[in-house]
Amino acid sequence: MQIIGDTNIPFLSYRRVAISASLVVILAGLAFQLLGSGLNLGIDFVGGTQVTVKFRSAPDLGQLRATMADLDAGTPALQRFDEPEKNEILIRVENPEGEEGDFTAPIIELLHRDLNPGIGDGFDLNTRGAQSLTALLASSDPDGTGLTDEAAAEHYGPMAEAVLSYRKEHGIFSSLDELDAIGGLSDPARALIKDRAVLGEFALLGAESVGPSVGADLQSKAQGAILFSLLGMLVYIWLRFQLPFGIGAVVATLHDVLITLSALAVTGREINLSTIAALLALVGYSVNDTVVIFDRVRENLKLHRGEALEPVMDGAINQTLSRTVITSGTTLLVVLSLYVFGGDVINTFAFVLLVGIIVGTYSSIFIASPVALAIHKMLAARRERRRKKGRR
Repeated sequence: MQIIGDTNIPFLSYRRVAISASLVVILAGLAFQLLGSGLNLGIDFVGGTQVTVKFRSAPDLGQLRATMADLDAGTPALQRFDEPEKNEILIRVENPEGEEGDFTAPIIELLHRDLNPGIGDGFDLNTRGAQSLTALLASSDPDGTGLTDEAAAEHYGPMAEAVLSYRKEHGIFSSLDELDAIGGLSDPARALIKDRAVLGEFALLGAESVGPSVGADLQSKAQGAILFSLLGMLVYIWLRFQLPFGIGAVVATLHDVLITLSALAVTGREINLSTIAALLALVGYSVNDTVVIFDRVRENLKLHRGEALEPVMDGAINQTLSRTVITSGTTLLVVLSLYVFGGDVINTFAFVLLVGIIVGTYSSIFIASPVALAIHKMLAARRERRRKKGRR
């Protein structure tokens, strides 16, 4: 299928302008990272605690920030998570430099202090876990089983899990009457929970804690993953084509990664393991587009022996232009849908692919081929100098 007819665009004649523009963007991005706020590394790489909390009503961010100001650990960062109507907040605290620590419990205690002052020692059904609920049921034994502690725990454990599964599915209990919709609860157990439980203003959706040493190790491995992927591609394309083509593909891919990282820095998006996965996916996509063009160059070199490399490359780019537009366009539509409708969880992942596809398509044409051409000319001139020197 072709949506673009035969073209004869001299792409390589614009290579100096394209490479200059790319250098300006890359240098500006690096300057922003070095002199500005830099990359926003997530707790996966710097260490810290990240807690996701859901509230029964719309939370007051100002009040929450005042509450978290009493946390004895750096400056907590708060941001809304997912759609606003879901009332979810992400609380992130980085570990003090060189120190280990999980701040989940202190964060929950501060939230209880300011948001649930009337609960006291009541059993908060929105924050207590399955083990605590099992213990409550086993100690009270509403079914009158007369079992020992261990056997009673086995009897009431599935009931507690059913309650927690419901909370996990819905995020938070807004009313104790919701217990009526939970199957697997005996009537006496349901009545006991309604009698003993209270509903706090928030529920803990998730918590993640990473120590600084683990974060540094993950950061090193993430950098290594990207580096080794580039080296692997260099070797593969060198063996399949020639060294100039391998260098051109690697330079183009590195160009894509640097510009995407600059976009992440400028927008302040968090870089975590999911972001690295997106960057690796970008690396694969970018080199695939480049290999298609280089494969056509190799075929054309066999058909037009003795012809200069530059017009052969221009011809290959024009011949694959329709394929490039179709592939990049359809992929872009899918990623754009993920970016717009996918929610906050995968928004940064989709953003990386969105930027990467645009930049990767550009680099396959205006970076990979010009760099390969320049390396080819350099090696050819070097061979010519050696040949002339040998004659002397």
